[in-house]
Amino acid sequence: MRNIIPGGANRIHVRSRRSCLESRLSLREVTRRADTMVHQVLYRALVSTKWLAESIRSGKVGPSLRVLDASWYSPGTRQARKEYQERHVPGASFFDIEECRDTTSPYEMMLPSEAHFGDYVGNLGISNDTHVVVYDGDDLGSFYAPRVWWMFRVFGHRTVSVLNGGFRNWLKEGHPVTSEPSRPEPAVFKATLNRSLLKTYEQVLENLQSKRFQLVDSRAQGRYLGTQPEPDAVGLDSGHIRGSVNVPFMNFLTEDGFEKSPEELRAIFQDKKVDLSQPLIATCRKGVTACHIALAAYLCGKPDVAVYDGSWSEWFRRAPPETRVSQGKSGKA
Repeated sequence: MRNIIPGGANRIHVRSRRSCLESRLSLREVTRRADTMVHQVLYRALVSTKWLAESIRSGKVGPSLRVLDASWYSPGTRQARKEYQERHVPGASFFDIEECRDTTSPYEMMLPSEAHFGDYVGNLGISNDTHVVVYDGDDLGSFYAPRVWWMFRVFGHRTVSVLNGGFRNWLKEGHPVTSEPSRPEPAVFKATLNRSLLKTYEQVLENLQSKRFQLVDSRAQGRYLGTQPEPDAVGLDSGHIRGSVNVPFMNFLTEDGFEKSPEELRAIFQDKKVDLSQPLIATCRKGVTACHIALAAYLCGKPDVAVYDGSWSEWFRRAPPETRVSQGKSGKA
């Protein structure tokens, strides 16, 4: 005797389809929530000139919002501090990268200690709760600002942004400037080094064997290849670290000095076969324009790019000759 429930098979089939549908919906929800979390974790790396101008007009510059002019120029060209004193974004303080570095190091622009950085930015009125906006006056639109953006991040500060377009576009758009010096009330900033965003000579040397990280060099192609000299360099030939890929940082900027869109940035990395889903170390000559690679990757949703702080300046002087590649006269750097 068979006990058959009419329509039972259909009900089982419907339940099965409903279960599959719920699983798909659940997966979509998990993905949506994950995307939301990424956006929550990634603080806005860029702010517009319009946003900053409105923030200044509404009196927001103070303990919760500080603006820094991080301009630096090669000796004998422009004078960054003098230009700041003549005109700058209202409320901005001058961030002197020559003062906020390890002056005991034989290499260029090495990071200061946690205590040094904390004291320096604290005297600029910056606390761990401050949103920091950084710009510079370079004709490219941005040059040193991404370095200071990265310095804050490597010392544990999340709420830091670069002024998109820089001082060049601030002036071009007719926003206000002042020669009035900024005198912020000193604050307490506790710096905590995030070692995952920093690579040392020893780690990069080890990576030549392990190849756990992609190595990307941000310098101009001629300097990377060794066919053009390093500007203003004494005892430093051009060339690159063996195995590194060249992605010149200027490729990330438009002719008008703005950061390109995430879609354009991804295409630049893809064209050079740089996989943003994999670990990445950025390098250059002295750890400055390498930070443009970190910023561009961050804008593509990759916040974990590490910078080799000593970069070519250190590598050229310390690394085995076979790890230095050049198309210059000697064939090696």
